[in-house]
This record gives sequence, C-alpha cells and structure tokens, in this order.
Amino acid sequence: MVIESNSKEETYNAGVQLGQNAAPGQVYCIYGDLGVGKTIISQGVAAGLGITEVVNSPTFTIVKEYDEGRLPLYHFDVYRIGDVDEMDEIGYNEIVYGDGVCLIEWANLIEEILPDTYTRIDIEKDLSKGLDYRRITIEERHDQI
Repeated sequence: MVIESNSKEETYNAGVQLGQNAAPGQVYCIYGDLGVGKTIISQGVAAGLGITEVVNSPTFTIVKEYDEGRLPLYHFDVYRIGDVDEMDEIGYNEIVYGDGVCLIEWANLIEEILPDTYTRIDIEKDLSKGLDYRRITIEERHDQI
C-alpha cells in the first residue's frame, strides 16, 4: 500500500489507522532519513491505540513503553545502538515476541534480529512535490533473513 501525504496531519492520520488496526504482537519497522516523519507516524499509531501520553522518539533510552491504550506500545529508536547485542540488555526478544505493539525506528540497523513477520513502513521525501510531501509505503514482510 502506498500513501501520499502532503502534511504532518496526513502522516499522523496514516499512523492512527495503523494503530487502530494493530493486533497483539504487531511489529512495525519504520525506515526513513532524519526528519522524514518517523516520530509523527509513531505518534499517530499511539493515538490509534488510544494512548494520550506525549509520544517522543526514545533516542537515548532506546525503548519507551506506553501501557494506557487498548494494547501496550513499545516504541524503539535504535539510531544510537552500537551493536545488536545491546538489544538483549533491554529485553528485546521478550518485548518483540510479546502481546504488545512494537514500533522500531531505524529498523535497518537491527535487521538481523527482526522477527520473521513484520510490517515495513518506508517514509520518503520528494522535495519536487513540496516540503511536506511524504510517500509512505506499507508492506507486510514474512520469513526475512
């Protein structure tokens, strides 16, 4: 599925739809450059789950848990991860293979430990279509190596 967004609100609303449709054990892996809108779509997912807390990228804590929605949300930002072994220290496997919803920003940095099934979300800018334009590609992935 491809969504063309022309504003932060449209990007946020795409996330809301993902959150509303999320099932227990859902893993969303978000790919995109700095400033492309990964956190905005994450905030939308949280809202779609019924979370009203402020959602920010957990850059320095790696993972932040939100448990007030219809499902717990685990928001990862692995941008500063030095080695995938660090993920064991924060309980990555227990979280990702649990019953909550996981959002993983910068998932490309830990691809070797991603689950076999996840939803890949690519967010790309195209400045020729405007400063706020985003192309959001959502794809179900299975049996990744």
